[in-house]
Amino acid sequence: MHLVKTDSENKDFKDLVSQLDAYLTIVDGDEHDFYHQYNSIDALKNTIVAYIDNKPVGCGAFKAVDRNTVEVKRMFTRPETRNLGLATKILKGLEDWAKELGYKKCILETGKRQIEAVQFYKKNKYQVIPNYGQYATIENSICFNKALI
Repeated sequence: MHLVKTDSENKDFKDLVSQLDAYLTIVDGDEHDFYHQYNSIDALKNTIVAYIDNKPVGCGAFKAVDRNTVEVKRMFTRPETRNLGLATKILKGLEDWAKELGYKKCILETGKRQIEAVQFYKKNKYQVIPNYGQYATIENSICFNKALI
């Protein structure tokens, strides 16, 4: 397995995000359109694609919120490659990249119905915080942060 730092123009990243969106359409149900409007990948400068045997199997990204904070976005691993530690490696790669660029904190939002995702972020030392920004009043959202120091 290896990670490639890229941007949102990467074809493999786009293909993986399409698979993520298909999954979220089912999981989010009627709320999908609300979430989808905040998940545009047009201009993400910091994305990672994970490969096994040169096949794209997972991805993640971050975008700057302010000069100290990035928001983790578009985390996904293909179902057949889950439970191999890929998501942790992708997340760690994003965190390390953000640190290299001088950021001090990551924030993110996921859906409460995405039980595996909630457990994953807790396992990776993310702390639940009050819902922020557009998610402040969304009951299905759960927000997290992690210091990068």
